[in-house]
Amino acid sequence: MSESEGTTDDVRDPAQRVQQLVLFCAVLLGAALGYGAYWLQYERHYERTDNAYVGGKVVQITPQIAGMTTSVAVDDTQRVSAGDRLVQLDATDAKVALAQAEADLAQTVRQVQTLYANDEQLGASFRLRQDDVTRAQQDVARRLAAGGAVSKEEVQHARSALVAAMAGREVAHAQLQSNRLLAGSGALAQHPNVQQAAARVRAAYLNLARTTIVSPIDGYIAQRSVQVGQRVAPGSILMAVVPLREVWVDANFTEVRLRRVRVGQPVALTADLYGNSVVFRGRVLGFSPGTGAAFSLLPAQNATGNWIKVVQRLPVRIALDPRQLDAHPLSIGLSMQVTIDVHEQRGSPVSATPRVPADALDPYEKQSAEADALVSHLIAENTQR
Repeated sequence: MSESEGTTDDVRDPAQRVQQLVLFCAVLLGAALGYGAYWLQYERHYERTDNAYVGGKVVQITPQIAGMTTSVAVDDTQRVSAGDRLVQLDATDAKVALAQAEADLAQTVRQVQTLYANDEQLGASFRLRQDDVTRAQQDVARRLAAGGAVSKEEVQHARSALVAAMAGREVAHAQLQSNRLLAGSGALAQHPNVQQAAARVRAAYLNLARTTIVSPIDGYIAQRSVQVGQRVAPGSILMAVVPLREVWVDANFTEVRLRRVRVGQPVALTADLYGNSVVFRGRVLGFSPGTGAAFSLLPAQNATGNWIKVVQRLPVRIALDPRQLDAHPLSIGLSMQVTIDVHEQRGSPVSATPRVPADALDPYEKQSAEADALVSHLIAENTQR
């Protein structure tokens, strides 16, 4: 290599390096500007987190009466509908108690009817005693009017008879009033004794119905622990029913990411179970009134001297479309990826979420109506026509 060629290469190398550096900076600046434009136009309108999990109701099945388990009709993972029989308890004692309550009601109805019949009898007796008093008064008046033609002894006997007749009238009146107080003035079915006996029939009928434990909702069986032959006590947990069509997602966002979140904003979700090919659509319902740390078993003592600031997370509840859940079921506890679209800012803040109507349940409503029908039948059957 000649000396002139070496000098030329030395001059070119710094120039090339400068050009390469300028090109690299231009590419870097272009990427930064591109990402900035992308963030301004798109990314800043979305809040994302992968700290999200499926939540749902877990309805615990518990008996209302004690008894021995004679059969279990379901097992874990099985789907059940509202009203399906889950567990059968021994009903022998409940049947005996119901028969006794029915007999007591029939006897009570007849006893009350006896009070009504006695009212007529005692009323007639009172009227008879009233006639006796009237006759005795007339006898006394006649003897007094006769003057000396009647002896004083005979007048005294007439007055004694009047006193006895008046006493008999008072006794008859007291008996009539006492019977009327016991009988009352209302209908037979409204008599306190009948209502008390009817209440025992209803209680016995419901106890018999409660020996058959039914599912209160549609869902899937989980955590079954009851076995045939096991004696259960009221309130003991036998199993759980999970309504997978009513699940939701709790997304745990850091507190600095919630400034633009509003109730009703649309949400796109994907589950690790199905991957990105299935996108669930939901909406923001609201968020918890406290962070996970505030509701933990051992809340943080932030007033102590060794305090360290930790960014908190707040659970945001997201409702899912039941139709999508029918096509792609989700189980409680599954992981989710959540993206909230915060374009729309006219909604109310999540802290102003309206109150949701409370759940209502009466699994024995049908049995209550049947018990009322049984009471009416027993009263009518034992009423004298």
